[in-house]
Amino acid sequence: MPTIQIVTELPGPKSRALVARREAATPRGAAKLTPVAIVKAEGAAITDADGNTFLDFAGGIGVLAVGHCPPNVVNAIQRQAENLIHLCAIVGTYEPYVEVAESLNALAPGDFAKKTVLLNSGAEGVETAVKIARAYTRRSAIVVFEGAYHGRTNLTLAMTSKYGLFKQGFGPFAPEVYRLPFPNLYRRPPGMSEEAYIDDCIARLEHAFIAQVDPAAVAAVVLETVQGEGGFIPAPPRFLQRVRELCDQHGMVYVADEVQCGFGRTGRLFAVEHYGLAPDLIVTAKSLAAGMPLAAVTGRADIMDAPHPGGLGGTYSGNPLACAAAVEAIKTIGQPAFLERAAAVGERLRRHLLDLQAEFPLIGDVRGLGAMLLMELVKDRADKTPAAEETLQLTQEAFRRGLVAIRAGLYSNGIRFLPPLNITDEQLDEGMAVMAEALRAVESSRR
Repeated sequence: MPTIQIVTELPGPKSRALVARREAATPRGAAKLTPVAIVKAEGAAITDADGNTFLDFAGGIGVLAVGHCPPNVVNAIQRQAENLIHLCAIVGTYEPYVEVAESLNALAPGDFAKKTVLLNSGAEGVETAVKIARAYTRRSAIVVFEGAYHGRTNLTLAMTSKYGLFKQGFGPFAPEVYRLPFPNLYRRPPGMSEEAYIDDCIARLEHAFIAQVDPAAVAAVVLETVQGEGGFIPAPPRFLQRVRELCDQHGMVYVADEVQCGFGRTGRLFAVEHYGLAPDLIVTAKSLAAGMPLAAVTGRADIMDAPHPGGLGGTYSGNPLACAAAVEAIKTIGQPAFLERAAAVGERLRRHLLDLQAEFPLIGDVRGLGAMLLMELVKDRADKTPAAEETLQLTQEAFRRGLVAIRAGLYSNGIRFLPPLNITDEQLDEGMAVMAEALRAVESSRR
Protein backbone atom coordinates (compact mmCIF):
# COMPACT_ATOMS: atom_id res chain seq x y z
CA MET A 1 0.00 0.00 0.00
CA PRO A 2 1.46 3.40 -0.93
CA THR A 3 2.42 5.84 1.81
CA ILE A 4 0.99 8.87 0.03
CA GLN A 5 -2.73 9.30 0.64
CA ILE A 6 -4.40 12.48 -0.64
CA VAL A 7 -8.02 12.62 0.54
CA THR A 8 -8.90 16.32 0.17
CA GLU A 9 -8.02 19.21 -2.04
CA LEU A 10 -4.65 20.73 -1.17
CA PRO A 11 -4.58 22.54 1.09
CA GLY A 12 -7.62 21.20 2.89
CA PRO A 13 -9.95 23.38 5.00
CA LYS A 14 -8.26 22.71 8.35
CA SER A 15 -4.84 23.46 6.91
CA ARG A 16 -6.12 26.64 5.31
CA ALA A 17 -7.55 27.80 8.62
CA LEU A 18 -4.35 27.21 10.61
CA VAL A 19 -2.09 28.65 7.92
CA ALA A 20 -4.30 31.75 7.79
CA ARG A 21 -3.84 32.15 11.55
CA ARG A 22 -0.08 31.77 11.10
CA GLU A 23 0.04 34.41 8.38
CA ALA A 24 -1.96 36.83 10.55
CA ALA A 25 0.24 36.24 13.59
CA THR A 26 3.74 36.00 12.09
CA PRO A 27 5.82 38.16 9.72
CA ARG A 28 6.04 37.43 6.00
CA GLY A 29 9.81 37.01 6.30
CA ALA A 30 9.23 33.71 8.10
CA ALA A 31 8.32 31.94 4.87
CA LYS A 32 6.93 28.42 4.43
CA LEU A 33 7.48 25.77 1.77
CA THR A 34 3.99 24.22 1.80
CA PRO A 35 0.47 25.47 2.59
CA VAL A 36 -0.43 22.59 4.90
CA ALA A 37 -0.59 22.19 8.68
CA ILE A 38 1.12 19.02 9.89
CA VAL A 39 -0.27 17.24 12.95
CA LYS A 40 1.52 13.87 12.93
CA ALA A 41 4.64 12.27 11.51
CA GLU A 42 6.33 8.89 11.58
CA GLY A 43 9.41 7.68 9.75
CA ALA A 44 9.34 9.32 6.32
CA ALA A 45 5.62 10.17 6.35
CA ILE A 46 3.85 13.32 7.54
CA THR A 47 0.09 13.78 7.92
CA ASP A 48 -1.76 17.08 7.78
CA ALA A 49 -4.77 18.36 9.72
CA ASP A 50 -7.14 17.15 6.97
CA GLY A 51 -5.87 13.58 6.93
CA ASN A 52 -3.60 13.83 3.87
CA THR A 53 -0.33 11.89 4.15
CA PHE A 54 2.82 12.97 2.32
CA LEU A 55 6.29 11.58 1.84
CA ASP A 56 8.87 13.93 3.34
CA PHE A 57 12.03 14.30 1.25
CA ALA A 58 12.98 17.58 2.96
CA GLY A 59 13.58 15.81 6.27
CA GLY A 60 13.30 18.95 8.36
CA ILE A 61 16.07 20.34 6.10
CA GLY A 62 18.50 17.63 7.11
CA VAL A 63 17.38 17.22 10.73
CA LEU A 64 15.63 13.85 10.60
CA ALA A 65 18.29 11.26 9.82
CA VAL A 66 16.59 8.88 12.26
CA GLY A 67 13.15 9.76 10.88
CA HIS A 68 10.11 11.40 12.41
CA CYS A 69 9.30 10.45 16.01
CA PRO A 70 11.54 7.37 16.45
CA PRO A 71 10.21 5.46 19.47
CA ASN A 72 13.54 5.33 21.36
CA VAL A 73 13.92 9.12 21.08
CA VAL A 74 10.29 9.76 22.04
CA ASN A 75 10.62 7.50 25.07
CA ALA A 76 13.88 9.14 26.14
CA ILE A 77 12.33 12.62 25.97
CA GLN A 78 9.31 11.44 27.98
CA ARG A 79 11.49 9.86 30.66
CA GLN A 80 13.69 12.94 30.87
CA ALA A 81 10.69 15.28 31.13
CA GLU A 82 9.49 13.41 34.19
CA ASN A 83 12.72 14.19 36.06
CA LEU A 84 14.39 17.33 34.71
CA ILE A 85 13.19 19.62 31.94
CA HIS A 86 15.62 22.47 32.52
CA LEU A 87 18.41 23.47 34.83
CA CYS A 88 20.93 25.33 32.63
CA ALA A 89 24.39 23.86 32.30
CA ILE A 90 25.78 27.13 33.65
CA VAL A 91 24.02 26.39 36.94
CA GLY A 92 24.76 22.69 37.41
CA THR A 93 25.59 19.36 35.77
CA TYR A 94 23.28 16.63 34.56
CA GLU A 95 24.03 13.22 33.05
CA PRO A 96 22.67 13.65 29.48
CA TYR A 97 24.83 16.75 28.87
CA VAL A 98 27.97 14.90 29.91
CA GLU A 99 27.04 11.76 27.96
CA VAL A 100 26.53 13.70 24.70
CA ALA A 101 29.88 15.46 25.11
CA GLU A 102 31.69 12.21 25.93
CA SER A 103 30.14 10.48 22.91
CA LEU A 104 31.11 13.25 20.52
CA ASN A 105 34.64 13.34 21.88
CA ALA A 106 34.97 9.60 21.30
CA LEU A 107 33.40 9.62 17.82
CA ALA A 108 34.77 12.76 16.17
CA PRO A 109 37.69 12.31 13.76
CA GLY A 110 41.22 12.85 15.04
CA ASP A 111 43.65 10.94 17.20
CA PHE A 112 43.99 13.61 19.88
CA ALA A 113 42.33 14.66 23.11
CA LYS A 114 38.98 16.38 22.48
CA LYS A 115 36.37 18.41 24.30
CA THR A 116 32.83 19.44 23.34
CA VAL A 117 30.61 22.40 24.12
CA LEU A 118 26.86 22.21 23.48
CA LEU A 119 24.76 25.00 21.95
CA ASN A 120 21.24 25.48 20.56
CA SER A 121 21.55 25.75 16.77
CA GLY A 122 23.91 25.37 13.85
CA ALA A 123 24.45 29.11 13.56
CA GLU A 124 25.27 29.35 17.26
CA GLY A 125 27.64 26.42 16.86
CA VAL A 126 29.49 28.08 13.98
CA GLU A 127 29.69 31.38 15.82
CA THR A 128 31.01 29.61 18.92
CA ALA A 129 33.66 27.84 16.83
CA VAL A 130 34.80 31.24 15.57
CA LYS A 131 34.95 32.59 19.13
CA ILE A 132 37.02 29.61 20.24
CA ALA A 133 39.41 29.95 17.28
CA ARG A 134 39.86 33.67 17.92
CA ALA A 135 40.54 33.08 21.62
CA TYR A 136 43.10 30.38 20.79
CA THR A 137 44.99 32.17 18.01
CA ARG A 138 44.59 35.76 19.24
CA ARG A 139 43.71 36.60 15.63
CA SER A 140 40.52 38.07 14.18
CA ALA A 141 40.22 37.21 10.46
CA ILE A 142 37.91 34.42 9.28
CA VAL A 143 38.13 32.76 5.85
CA VAL A 144 34.97 31.34 4.27
CA PHE A 145 33.97 30.32 0.75
CA GLU A 146 31.62 31.20 -2.06
CA GLY A 147 28.40 29.22 -1.84
CA ALA A 148 28.70 28.78 1.92
CA TYR A 149 25.78 28.85 4.31
CA HIS A 150 26.66 29.16 8.00
CA GLY A 151 23.56 30.67 9.61
CA ARG A 152 21.41 33.76 10.17
CA THR A 153 23.06 35.57 13.09
CA ASN A 154 24.96 38.73 12.23
CA LEU A 155 28.35 37.03 12.20
CA THR A 156 27.17 33.90 10.39
CA LEU A 157 25.27 36.03 7.86
CA ALA A 158 28.57 37.76 7.16
CA MET A 159 30.03 34.30 6.59
CA THR A 160 27.09 33.15 4.44
CA SER A 161 27.37 33.59 0.68
CA LYS A 162 23.86 33.71 -0.80
CA TYR A 163 23.05 37.42 -0.61
CA GLY A 164 19.57 37.96 -2.04
CA LEU A 165 17.68 35.39 0.02
CA PHE A 166 19.49 35.62 3.36
CA LYS A 167 21.32 38.95 3.62
CA GLN A 168 19.45 41.60 1.67
CA GLY A 169 18.55 44.57 3.87
CA PHE A 170 20.13 43.16 7.04
CA GLY A 171 23.58 44.79 6.99
CA PRO A 172 26.03 46.03 8.07
CA PHE A 173 27.60 42.70 8.83
CA ALA A 174 30.47 41.65 11.07
CA PRO A 175 33.92 42.60 9.74
CA GLU A 176 37.06 40.55 9.14
CA VAL A 177 35.36 37.89 7.03
CA TYR A 178 37.16 37.00 3.78
CA ARG A 179 35.40 34.98 1.08
CA LEU A 180 37.37 32.80 -1.33
CA PRO A 181 36.31 30.74 -4.38
CA PHE A 182 35.03 27.20 -3.81
CA PRO A 183 35.42 24.50 -6.48
CA ASN A 184 32.09 23.80 -8.20
CA LEU A 185 33.03 21.12 -10.72
CA TYR A 186 29.76 21.40 -12.65
CA ARG A 187 30.28 25.11 -13.32
CA ARG A 188 33.97 25.00 -14.14
CA PRO A 189 35.10 26.95 -17.25
CA PRO A 190 34.19 25.26 -20.56
CA GLY A 191 36.91 23.01 -21.87
CA MET A 192 38.77 22.76 -18.57
CA SER A 193 39.25 19.31 -17.08
CA GLU A 194 38.26 18.61 -13.49
CA GLU A 195 41.86 18.17 -12.41
CA ALA A 196 42.99 21.38 -14.10
CA TYR A 197 40.09 23.23 -12.49
CA ILE A 198 40.99 21.95 -9.03
CA ASP A 199 44.61 22.99 -9.66
CA ASP A 200 43.36 26.47 -10.55
CA CYS A 201 41.18 26.68 -7.44
CA ILE A 202 44.10 25.68 -5.23
CA ALA A 203 46.29 28.30 -6.94
CA ARG A 204 43.63 30.97 -6.31
CA LEU A 205 43.33 29.83 -2.69
CA GLU A 206 47.06 30.26 -2.21
CA HIS A 207 47.02 33.61 -4.01
CA ALA A 208 44.24 34.88 -1.77
CA PHE A 209 46.49 34.48 1.25
CA ILE A 210 48.73 37.08 -0.38
CA ALA A 211 46.22 39.33 -2.14
CA GLN A 212 43.31 39.31 0.34
CA VAL A 213 44.50 38.44 3.82
CA ASP A 214 47.76 37.47 5.48
CA PRO A 215 47.41 33.96 6.95
CA ALA A 216 49.16 35.27 10.07
CA ALA A 217 46.00 37.31 10.69
CA VAL A 218 43.57 34.40 10.15
CA ALA A 219 42.02 32.72 13.17
CA ALA A 220 40.05 30.09 11.28
CA VAL A 221 39.19 28.68 7.89
CA VAL A 222 35.54 27.60 8.06
CA LEU A 223 34.38 25.20 5.37
CA GLU A 224 31.36 22.94 4.78
CA THR A 225 32.64 19.49 3.88
CA VAL A 226 29.64 19.28 1.56
CA GLN A 227 28.06 22.65 0.86
CA GLY A 228 24.39 22.61 1.81
CA GLU A 229 22.44 25.67 0.72
CA GLY A 230 25.14 26.30 -1.88
CA GLY A 231 23.96 23.26 -3.82
CA PHE A 232 25.23 20.01 -2.23
CA ILE A 233 28.74 20.45 -3.57
CA PRO A 234 31.28 18.09 -1.99
CA ALA A 235 34.70 19.64 -1.50
CA PRO A 236 37.15 17.97 -3.90
CA PRO A 237 39.62 15.87 -1.85
CA ARG A 238 42.76 17.62 -3.12
CA PHE A 239 41.27 21.03 -2.35
CA LEU A 240 40.33 20.01 1.17
CA GLN A 241 43.74 18.45 1.72
CA ARG A 242 45.40 21.73 0.69
CA VAL A 243 43.19 23.64 3.14
CA ARG A 244 44.35 21.29 5.91
CA GLU A 245 47.99 21.81 4.90
CA LEU A 246 47.70 25.59 4.81
CA CYS A 247 46.05 25.63 8.22
CA ASP A 248 48.88 23.52 9.64
CA GLN A 249 51.51 25.67 7.96
CA HIS A 250 50.16 29.01 9.20
CA GLY A 251 48.57 28.11 12.53
CA MET A 252 45.01 28.69 11.30
CA VAL A 253 42.22 26.64 12.90
CA TYR A 254 40.43 24.39 10.40
CA VAL A 255 36.71 24.37 11.26
CA ALA A 256 34.49 21.81 9.50
CA ASP A 257 30.87 22.97 9.35
CA GLU A 258 28.97 19.66 9.30
CA VAL A 259 25.66 21.04 10.51
CA GLN A 260 23.83 19.62 7.47
CA CYS A 261 26.22 17.01 6.08
CA GLY A 262 27.11 15.33 9.39
CA PHE A 263 25.52 12.57 11.43
CA GLY A 264 25.06 9.79 8.96
CA ARG A 265 23.77 11.83 6.04
CA THR A 266 26.66 10.87 3.74
CA GLY A 267 26.93 7.26 4.91
CA ARG A 268 29.59 8.09 7.50
CA LEU A 269 29.01 9.60 10.92
CA PHE A 270 30.94 12.69 9.76
CA ALA A 271 31.32 13.61 6.08
CA VAL A 272 34.98 14.48 6.57
CA GLU A 273 35.65 10.80 7.27
CA HIS A 274 35.35 10.22 3.52
CA TYR A 275 38.48 12.37 3.14
CA GLY A 276 40.67 10.84 5.84
CA LEU A 277 41.13 14.26 7.43
CA ALA A 278 40.67 15.52 10.98
CA PRO A 279 39.56 19.15 11.39
CA ASP A 280 40.65 21.05 14.47
CA LEU A 281 37.01 21.85 15.30
CA ILE A 282 33.86 20.28 13.91
CA VAL A 283 30.37 21.79 14.21
CA THR A 284 27.32 19.54 14.32
CA ALA A 285 23.60 20.18 14.79
CA LYS A 286 20.42 19.23 12.88
CA SER A 287 20.27 15.39 13.02
CA LEU A 288 22.41 15.36 16.17
CA ALA A 289 19.30 15.43 18.37
CA ALA A 290 16.61 13.97 16.08
CA GLY A 291 14.62 17.21 15.83
CA MET A 292 15.35 18.74 19.22
CA PRO A 293 17.35 22.02 19.23
CA LEU A 294 20.97 21.08 19.89
CA ALA A 295 24.35 21.86 18.35
CA ALA A 296 27.90 21.05 19.31
CA VAL A 297 31.45 22.18 18.73
CA THR A 298 33.91 19.33 19.19
CA GLY A 299 37.65 19.67 18.79
CA ARG A 300 41.18 19.66 20.06
CA ALA A 301 41.14 20.02 23.81
CA ASP A 302 43.82 22.72 23.87
CA ILE A 303 41.89 24.84 21.37
CA MET A 304 38.55 24.23 23.09
CA ASP A 305 40.03 25.32 26.43
CA ALA A 306 41.19 28.70 25.08
CA PRO A 307 38.12 30.81 26.02
CA HIS A 308 37.98 32.06 29.62
CA PRO A 309 35.53 30.49 32.12
CA GLY A 310 32.08 31.94 31.45
CA GLY A 311 32.92 32.83 27.85
CA LEU A 312 30.88 29.97 26.38
CA GLY A 313 27.36 28.66 26.90
CA GLY A 314 23.82 29.97 27.10
CA THR A 315 20.55 29.59 28.96
CA TYR A 316 19.23 26.68 26.91
CA SER A 317 22.52 25.31 25.54
CA GLY A 318 22.55 21.57 26.16
CA ASN A 319 18.99 21.47 27.51
CA PRO A 320 18.27 18.12 29.24
CA LEU A 321 15.46 17.15 26.84
CA ALA A 322 17.59 17.88 23.77
CA CYS A 323 20.51 15.97 25.25
CA ALA A 324 18.33 12.96 26.08
CA ALA A 325 17.19 12.90 22.45
CA ALA A 326 20.78 13.25 21.23
CA VAL A 327 21.99 10.34 23.33
CA GLU A 328 19.52 8.07 21.53
CA ALA A 329 20.12 9.59 18.10
CA ILE A 330 23.88 9.14 18.44
CA LYS A 331 23.43 5.51 19.49
CA THR A 332 21.18 4.85 16.49
CA ILE A 333 23.21 6.66 13.84
CA GLY A 334 26.50 5.26 15.14
CA GLN A 335 25.44 1.67 14.53
CA PRO A 336 27.24 0.12 11.52
CA ALA A 337 23.93 -1.25 10.21
CA PHE A 338 22.38 2.22 10.23
CA LEU A 339 25.31 3.74 8.35
CA GLU A 340 25.25 0.88 5.85
CA ARG A 341 21.56 1.55 5.29
CA ALA A 342 22.28 5.27 4.87
CA ALA A 343 24.81 4.45 2.16
CA ALA A 344 22.31 2.11 0.48
CA VAL A 345 19.64 4.83 0.51
CA GLY A 346 22.13 7.16 -1.15
CA GLU A 347 23.00 4.62 -3.84
CA ARG A 348 19.35 3.87 -4.62
CA LEU A 349 18.47 7.56 -4.69
CA ARG A 350 21.41 8.37 -6.97
CA ARG A 351 20.31 5.66 -9.44
CA HIS A 352 16.84 7.18 -9.56
CA LEU A 353 18.28 10.66 -10.15
CA LEU A 354 20.60 9.50 -12.91
CA ASP A 355 17.67 7.76 -14.61
CA LEU A 356 15.69 11.01 -14.42
CA GLN A 357 18.64 12.95 -15.79
CA ALA A 358 18.76 10.60 -18.78
CA GLU A 359 15.05 11.22 -19.42
CA PHE A 360 14.70 14.95 -18.71
CA PRO A 361 16.96 17.56 -20.38
CA LEU A 362 15.94 19.93 -17.60
CA ILE A 363 18.32 18.12 -15.21
CA GLY A 364 21.81 19.43 -15.84
CA ASP A 365 23.67 17.79 -12.97
CA VAL A 366 23.24 15.19 -10.23
CA ARG A 367 25.68 15.44 -7.34
CA GLY A 368 26.28 15.04 -3.64
CA LEU A 369 27.67 12.49 -1.23
CA GLY A 370 25.83 9.50 0.21
CA ALA A 371 22.17 10.28 0.85
CA MET A 372 22.79 14.02 0.55
CA LEU A 373 21.95 14.50 -3.13
CA LEU A 374 20.75 17.26 -5.44
CA MET A 375 19.67 17.66 -9.03
CA GLU A 376 20.42 21.03 -10.62
CA LEU A 377 17.89 22.24 -13.20
CA VAL A 378 19.00 24.25 -16.22
CA LYS A 379 17.14 25.73 -19.17
CA ASP A 380 19.83 24.48 -21.52
CA ARG A 381 22.50 21.90 -20.77
CA ALA A 382 25.02 23.58 -23.06
CA ASP A 383 25.05 27.01 -21.42
CA LYS A 384 23.81 25.80 -18.00
CA THR A 385 21.40 28.72 -17.55
CA PRO A 386 19.74 28.21 -14.14
CA ALA A 387 16.08 27.18 -14.32
CA ALA A 388 14.92 28.78 -11.06
CA GLU A 389 11.28 29.25 -12.08
CA GLU A 390 11.00 25.65 -13.24
CA THR A 391 12.54 24.49 -9.95
CA LEU A 392 9.89 26.28 -7.93
CA GLN A 393 7.21 24.87 -10.23
CA LEU A 394 8.65 21.39 -9.73
CA THR A 395 8.36 21.60 -5.93
CA GLN A 396 4.73 22.67 -6.36
CA GLU A 397 3.92 19.87 -8.81
CA ALA A 398 5.54 17.33 -6.48
CA PHE A 399 3.59 18.65 -3.50
CA ARG A 400 0.28 18.36 -5.35
CA ARG A 401 1.10 14.68 -5.81
CA GLY A 402 2.05 14.13 -2.18
CA LEU A 403 5.84 14.64 -2.10
CA VAL A 404 7.53 17.36 -0.06
CA ALA A 405 10.81 18.52 -1.61
CA ILE A 406 12.81 21.70 -1.11
CA ARG A 407 15.09 23.86 -3.21
CA ALA A 408 18.76 24.74 -2.75
CA GLY A 409 21.67 26.29 -4.65
CA LEU A 410 23.07 29.75 -5.21
CA TYR A 411 20.63 30.21 -8.09
CA SER A 412 17.75 28.43 -6.28
CA ASN A 413 17.67 25.96 -9.15
CA GLY A 414 18.40 22.71 -7.33
CA ILE A 415 16.12 20.18 -5.67
CA ARG A 416 17.81 18.72 -2.61
CA PHE A 417 17.00 15.25 -1.35
CA LEU A 418 17.25 14.73 2.42
CA PRO A 419 14.82 11.88 3.17
CA PRO A 420 14.88 10.28 6.61
CA LEU A 421 17.50 7.54 6.48
CA ASN A 422 15.07 4.95 7.84
CA ILE A 423 12.94 5.33 4.72
CA THR A 424 11.99 2.01 3.08
CA ASP A 425 12.95 1.10 -0.47
CA GLU A 426 9.25 1.13 -1.37
CA GLN A 427 8.80 4.66 -0.02
CA LEU A 428 11.90 5.89 -1.79
CA ASP A 429 10.73 4.40 -5.09
CA GLU A 430 7.25 5.85 -4.55
CA GLY A 431 8.63 9.33 -3.92
CA MET A 432 10.89 9.22 -6.95
CA ALA A 433 7.99 8.06 -9.14
CA VAL A 434 6.11 11.15 -7.99
CA MET A 435 9.15 13.30 -8.81
CA ALA A 436 9.20 11.81 -12.30
CA GLU A 437 5.50 12.68 -12.78
CA ALA A 438 6.17 16.22 -11.56
CA LEU A 439 9.08 16.58 -13.97
CA ARG A 440 6.89 15.46 -16.86
CA ALA A 441 4.34 18.11 -15.90
CA VAL A 442 7.01 20.82 -15.82
CA GLU A 443 8.54 19.69 -19.12
CA SER A 444 5.09 19.63 -20.70
CA SER A 445 4.36 23.19 -19.58
CA ARG A 446 7.68 24.35 -21.01
CA ARG A 447 6.80 22.94 -24.40
